[in-house]
Formats: sequence, structure tokens, C-alpha cells
Amino acid sequence: MNDKIALQVPKILLPTEGLDMTKWAVVACDQFTSQPDYWLQVERLVSSNPSTFRLIFPEAFLEEKDSNIRIQNINSNMELYLERNLIKEHSGFILVDRKTPQTPSRKGLIVSLDLEAYDYNKGSQTLIRSTEGTVIERLPTRIKIRENALIEIPHIMVLIDDPEKTVIEPLFKKQSQVVYDFDLMQNSGHIKGYKIDDETTLQEISTALEKLANPENFSKKYNTDKGVLLYAVGDGNHSLATAKAIWEKLKQNAIDKTEIMNHPARFALVELVNIHDDGLNFEPIHRVLFDVELSKVLTNLKNFFGKNLIYRMYNSEAEMNKYTPTKDGIQSIPFLSGNQWGVLILQNPPHNLAVGSLQLFLDAYIKAKNIKVDYVHGTEAVKTLASKTNCIGFFLPKIKKTDLFKTVILDGTLPRKTFSMGEAEEKRFYLECRRIIPEAPKKSLFEKIKNIFS
Repeated sequence: MNDKIALQVPKILLPTEGLDMTKWAVVACDQFTSQPDYWLQVERLVSSNPSTFRLIFPEAFLEEKDSNIRIQNINSNMELYLERNLIKEHSGFILVDRKTPQTPSRKGLIVSLDLEAYDYNKGSQTLIRSTEGTVIERLPTRIKIRENALIEIPHIMVLIDDPEKTVIEPLFKKQSQVVYDFDLMQNSGHIKGYKIDDETTLQEISTALEKLANPENFSKKYNTDKGVLLYAVGDGNHSLATAKAIWEKLKQNAIDKTEIMNHPARFALVELVNIHDDGLNFEPIHRVLFDVELSKVLTNLKNFFGKNLIYRMYNSEAEMNKYTPTKDGIQSIPFLSGNQWGVLILQNPPHNLAVGSLQLFLDAYIKAKNIKVDYVHGTEAVKTLASKTNCIGFFLPKIKKTDLFKTVILDGTLPRKTFSMGEAEEKRFYLECRRIIPEAPKKSLFEKIKNIFS
């Protein structure tokens, strides 16, 4: 444990040799939420094989009536996998090289971070912060899933701002043991992992992170006197917020306040990724509204933004792209409903990002009208959904990834679901696990016999 940088060397659980790794690893649960067929296909591919699919709750199924049964099965499967030694412990970090359909290599490092140094609330000055707003209403269901889980299987990706590439990239020059190397399902690319556990290398990682977190260096880098931001949560903020909520509850209910600080739930397993990695792409997250009429939504938009909003309608995407304004100070948001294309044009927008301006409207509209909205990765997925009857898809622009840290440091968190680190199939796959409930002491033969007769 390095308190200066909230870093812990974890005890990672990996599948035992011989398991089908392609069937073991599945994509993050918050992907393809409006495409349950994707997850049904995953279930068919996995079949009866050990898989993280049995250890997670795809959000496409969150509204099912049997959610409690699914959660019970998740907990049972975790216990079963541990009892049968299907996952075994490895102490150290895991160096990850991920290939996707969009990029030949995205590099990462699996570590544990201290939740004591994480705060997702607005105005936070902690070492670990969210990049986007946290929706508190989304936490109870996730807490219910995690609170009795023996292990965590994270899809959390945390960014570091390391332009000189001093932390992760040098590790690929070392001769490290390969712990997995396989193709991911559903044409999602390839992944290779290396064990990082020698003391010298661990110290080098720690030293490089300490340098990034040095207050003097930080102040010069961002021209600010605000608190050091070393880790910015890119993906999985609500999962990390869930882990934080459970940890705070454990502390509150603990009898021995000193002993509880050694509890494994104090930490969370994440993948560190350098925001300057050539394989890391920032993609916008689009919005799709369901069971709505285009004319009524446009009327409500006009009422909300007043004279600052106009909209134009087009017969095709090509025609729309030809005439969409791109002037400074004007935000343009294309949309599709059925076969009708259009664009919202905002002058004097209320937020410096188009996604922020649109979200202000959506938050009010959804609350007032009880409208269902989905946050969708990839323009093709939006087109598929928005082309259906009574659906509207809004297409949001990209943000520059190099501006992220400075924006969060100076302005605070971005509107929720502002950006995505890659397309849906590029998201982190569930692979590594870690115990978050301590293993119960094993009973001796005498104790077992005594219990039988008592």
C-alpha cells in the first residue's frame, strides 16, 4: 500500500489454466442495454462454461421481474467458482494489451485503488475523482448486486494524465510472464495480459505515479492551486461509486474502527489507462428517446430554449450534413426520428458543451413526462433504434480527450454520459476478479465433527 498515491498491490483472481477464456470474458454490463439480443447471444455462446456472464447483471435485464433471483444466482456462482478453484490468486499488477476492431493496441495496468481517496461529489478535491456527474438514483440497484458478493469483477477504467508515458508504457519493455492471451467474443478483438510482481518494477511504477501526483509539478502543469487529481474515472464511475457506498457503510457499522481499515472492500480493482495512449479513443454517447412523438418533443425543446433554438428538417442524412452549421458559439445537434432527419441549432447555449445543453432539457423533460431514454454508443446503433416508430435519436459531437483533466480540475465534473472511451465492443471486458469479503477461516477436522454432533 502506498498512501501517497492511494495505490495497493492487489491479490487478483484469474481463471485456472484450461478454461475457455473467450467464453470466460464478457463485455461491461452497461453496454447494449437496448439490445438484449446481444446478451442472449452471449448466453448461448457461453453455454454451460464458467464465465463472468454468470457473475454480473447485464443492465439490459435490470427491469426483469426475477432480478432478485438473478442476484442470488450471481452470489451462488461466485461461491461455486471459488470452491471449485476455477479462479486462483495471483499477487501483483496485470499489464494489459488490448486490440479492438478500431485500434491495434490499447495499454492498461490492473491495480487496486484506495476508496478513502475517492469522492464523486461536486467540488471534490480528492486524488480520485469522477469525470462525469454521478446519478445517485442509479446506485441502489448496483449496491444490491454488490453488497453480498464475495468477489468484484470490474469494468472500471481510470485515466492518468501522463504525456511523457512514464508509468504504463515502459513496462512493455520488460520480460514479464504472460498470464492470458486470447480472442474476445463477438468480434471484440484480442487481449493479452502480463504479470507484474517483482519489487523493482512495482517500485518504479509507484515512483512514476508519485511524480505525477507531486503538488508542485501538478500546480505548474495545470496552472492551478487546486487539489491534485491523479486518477480520473473514465468508465464505470457508478460501479466505483457503488463500491464507495458499501465501504462507507462497512466503516459506519464496524465495531473495531481500526481493524475495518484493513478490510478488502476498502479497495477497488480498476484498469489504469494513460489518456495519451494512442489506442484510447474518445467517442460521444448519444441519446435515444422511446415512445415519443417528434412534433411534441420539438415543441417542448422550443419552449425550453426559447428564441435561442431553431431546428431544421431534412430528407436525408447527406442533405443534413451539407447544411449543418459549424460556427463558433453555435451548437448543432443532429437527430433522427423514423426516416426524418433534422438538426437542433442553439445560439447562446446554456452549457459550453452541446451534450450539457441537451441534457439540461432531457433531465427536465424526462422527469415531467416520464419518458424512457437510453444512452447509446455508436452512430449505427442510434440509427437502428431511432428509425423505429415513435423514437428519436440525438447525435452528440466528440470532445477532445487532451482537454479532459484540465476541464475536470478547473470546472468540475462534466454532464453525465458526456463521452465514451471507444465504441461498445471496445469497452473493458470482465476478466480479473478480487475478493471483497474476507475468506472465512477454515475449520479443523475436530471442529467439523464437533459441529455435526452438536
